[in-house]
Amino acid sequence: MVNKILLLDVVGLTPRLLQHAPRLRALAEQGWQAPLETVLPAVTCSVQSTMLTGLLPREHGAVGNGWYFRDLGEVHLWRQHNRLVTGEKVWETARRARPDFRAANVCWWYAMGASTDWTITPRPVYHADGRKSPDCYTWPPELHDELTQALGAFPLFHYWGPTASLRSTEWIVAASRQLLPEADLTLAYVPHLDYDLQRHGPDSPQALAAVRDVDRAVTPLLDDAREQGATVVVVSEYGITHAAHPVDINRALREAGLLEVYTQHGMEYLDPWTSRAFAVADHQVAHLYVQNPADLAPVRKLCQDLPGVDLVLDRAAQHDFGIDHHRAGELVLVAEPRAWFTYYYWLDDARAPDFARGVDIHRKPGYDPAELFLDPADRTVKLRAALGLARKKLGLRYAMNVVPTSGAWVKGTHGRLPDDPLDGPILLCSDPSSRMDRMSASSVRDLILDLAEVPH
Repeated sequence: MVNKILLLDVVGLTPRLLQHAPRLRALAEQGWQAPLETVLPAVTCSVQSTMLTGLLPREHGAVGNGWYFRDLGEVHLWRQHNRLVTGEKVWETARRARPDFRAANVCWWYAMGASTDWTITPRPVYHADGRKSPDCYTWPPELHDELTQALGAFPLFHYWGPTASLRSTEWIVAASRQLLPEADLTLAYVPHLDYDLQRHGPDSPQALAAVRDVDRAVTPLLDDAREQGATVVVVSEYGITHAAHPVDINRALREAGLLEVYTQHGMEYLDPWTSRAFAVADHQVAHLYVQNPADLAPVRKLCQDLPGVDLVLDRAAQHDFGIDHHRAGELVLVAEPRAWFTYYYWLDDARAPDFARGVDIHRKPGYDPAELFLDPADRTVKLRAALGLARKKLGLRYAMNVVPTSGAWVKGTHGRLPDDPLDGPILLCSDPSSRMDRMSASSVRDLILDLAEVPH
């Protein structure tokens, strides 16, 4: 027998916000809590991979939510296959001692192709006519119909984008409750705090309401865990802090003659093949890819002089942060507090690619938090969104070109290491006998194995 574990990722939870979450706070008071020392970049794919493998980004290779795939000549964010993450995952380690150890993954990233016994991950249907319908991928396959019949289709448009809401977290919690009785380890990721903390800022009324909402939403899952004798570990990946200064790093590189674009139908697209330097922006961290070593010094100088840039890390400096992997940029930039990096590379909005005004996380060569907004500067945006939705329901092609092409509206960000532990990530555990004063993201794996009483 092993002790049952629920590993719940409440992304964005911090010690400062915990006071507004009575159910989660009670779990910590009955067990314990500790600051969670995260990794650079403090973004979902990097931190989750570290927690599940015990390795740093230099070892597991997830140097961000995406990077420049040099062998393909393309930038890709939010890839989903588990083989992108090097290293033995925690459930695989457990199976070496307990071959019948069973694990379920509900929406932790890099889920497809993973060796978990049950897998649920967002996976829309891309129709041949260009439409996109909400759905998910599951393993085993029959789990898909069981979940959609019981819970409805995975609410993809409530998981990210202008209509992101509590509904996606509620669906994930309900799905996790179905798998919890069967699994020895259940991973559940709830995204809700990402939304209004980035839209409105981490201490806004909307953000504090979101904390209370997510606390209520996870309560049934926490109650189930208690009734089933499961130890609960709650983690967060990062804290969201104030954003006030978008840094247009790619525009600076283009104006310096380092970044190239090509044009189709009057729209400009990043040309990574011919660019001497370009950046893959990822919240407060940017991977800057420089083709010619002779350009490193002038590119470094340009970045150091750019307002909003705090650190410019070459390979030697990257080693100190555990991010010196071949997927990382020749330079890695870290933003100052309250600053963050946009992916924008065009100099005239009339020449922006059409995906810039939509929710298109796989085509944009960088992260775009403006996708959380219906363009506040466009008085017709809600009408156009309604017309697009009507066309979709009629089975017609449609374009949701409703997202602003400005970072001015974004009020919360993350990615740099926390300047104040109160605004950094946190770990809560329901088992008081395992109490620790501090935890690192790389130690979460061993904590799970210890709590499950699995030799390792």
